[in-house]
Amino acid sequence: MLTDACGTPLRVSLTGGHRNDITQLLPLVDGLPPVRGKRGRPRRKPRTLYADRGYDHDIYRRRLRERGITPKIARRGEPHGSGLG
Repeated sequence: MLTDACGTPLRVSLTGGHRNDITQLLPLVDGLPPVRGKRGRPRRKPRTLYADRGYDHDIYRRRLRERGITPKIARRGEPHGSGLG
């Protein structure tokens, strides 16, 4: 599921139970509909993409950068920022 900063769902994809979630990252981003906001032409892609540790793969970070999107994906093996859990 892709949401905006307020948590409003923008795009949803359903897959099988044993399929890796990372395989759906780029199709979700590429299929993002225009998002209205400020005046002018609607944005077709996000400026940044936040994701959890399950999406920590360098190849997908590179592919997001190629699309002009800054990935903010948590790294595996590093402590969580809040210290909770």
